[in-house]
Amino acid sequence: MALDNNSVDDLAARHCRPCQGGTPLGPDEVRFLLPQATGWSLDSSSESISRTYSFRNFHETMAFVNAVAWLAHREDHHPELEVSYRSCRVRYRTHAVGGLSENDFICAAQVNRLVSM
Repeated sequence: MALDNNSVDDLAARHCRPCQGGTPLGPDEVRFLLPQATGWSLDSSSESISRTYSFRNFHETMAFVNAVAWLAHREDHHPELEVSYRSCRVRYRTHAVGGLSENDFICAAQVNRLVSM
């Protein structure tokens, strides 16, 4: 997969492509995209990315969770969410490819944009 030299805003403005399988991104592609998803970390197996967001209270946490759910529905790309009283951990992995796809980084950038609004 050839990747463009996108800015963070460009990545957040993109939309996910339907994924029916294939191969996950290679290490060079992941290294290129990860800095564009500010604050996100690669897991130890290099098969997913995650970020924990902190909030002042449960109401703000749930508002964030609902906004992420709306993004997931719109993009048809769904994260794993771990929700607690004042935080939410968001994790992306493309199951159809058995690892990371560009869709994961697009959604990560879109989630970041949510909290910057």
